[in-house]
Amino acid sequence: MTSLPLAAPRPDGPAYRTAMARLGSSVHIVTSAGPAGRVGLTASAVCSVTDDPPTLLVCLNRRSSAHDAALANGVLCVNTLAAGHETLSRRFSGGGDMSDRFAEGTWSQLETGSPVLENAMAVFDCRIVDTTRQGTHTVMFCEVLDLRTGQAPAGLFYFSRTYHALGATT
Repeated sequence: MTSLPLAAPRPDGPAYRTAMARLGSSVHIVTSAGPAGRVGLTASAVCSVTDDPPTLLVCLNRRSSAHDAALANGVLCVNTLAAGHETLSRRFSGGGDMSDRFAEGTWSQLETGSPVLENAMAVFDCRIVDTTRQGTHTVMFCEVLDLRTGQAPAGLFYFSRTYHALGATT
């Protein structure tokens, strides 16, 4: 009988976060508005699921100040940030009063009523169609009801715990 090698111990949280810092991602402000209020937060855990129907996957920490309201509202908007939005990203990633977060930037809305950043690289206005809990986060499957693409030549990228412009910068 052949014995299987012992499994290595699982990485701890800090080691995992250090390794994940090596995976770059676009930076987004996820917003929601409805009966549970107007909320927003900075997120990087966003990706495409399918184009038929157009669907995004959005992961939010359950301890986030925007988590419960976004779920209760049942809608959200993913605003993909352009280069130059670093200050806005930091504003939405910090604590403080939710209305202060929206004091910067020009905001409108599309079909769901969630806040839309006017000069975002791309905007995905969504209805949350399914959720699942995994560890500290809720994974949300969001059907895109409307979208908009911006004209900025470069996006805001987060890699190795630092913001970077990605694309043409002139």
